[in-house]
Amino acid sequence: MKIPCEIVVWQVLPLIRREVARELVSGYGMKQAEVARRFGVTDAAISQYLTKKRGGEYSSAEMYDQFLAEVRESARRIAEEDSEFDREMCSLCGTVKKIGLLAEIYRSETGTMPPKCL
Repeated sequence: MKIPCEIVVWQVLPLIRREVARELVSGYGMKQAEVARRFGVTDAAISQYLTKKRGGEYSSAEMYDQFLAEVRESARRIAEEDSEFDREMCSLCGTVKKIGLLAEIYRSETGTMPPKCL
């Protein structure tokens, strides 16, 4: 049995990174190298996020549009240097839990109902 924290590490964090990277590159014209520097990862990792080799595919989830709206706002703050990537990651992770996307990902990954902590 997987615990929710494992789902966050293996599915949610890569998903958040992928969507924020996509927004920074396509929406703000940032170079992959700059995004990698801000994220503290390699250029290759950013390339994998952008080609969807990292980060699961949950765009069919009912609440995904709400998640993407929050991603756009976080990307704006990062691009305008009003906020740091780590702070935005924490905020987006909380959003994923609050809107029910974490529970949906948990169900998708495990085939079972999420624990009550979600």
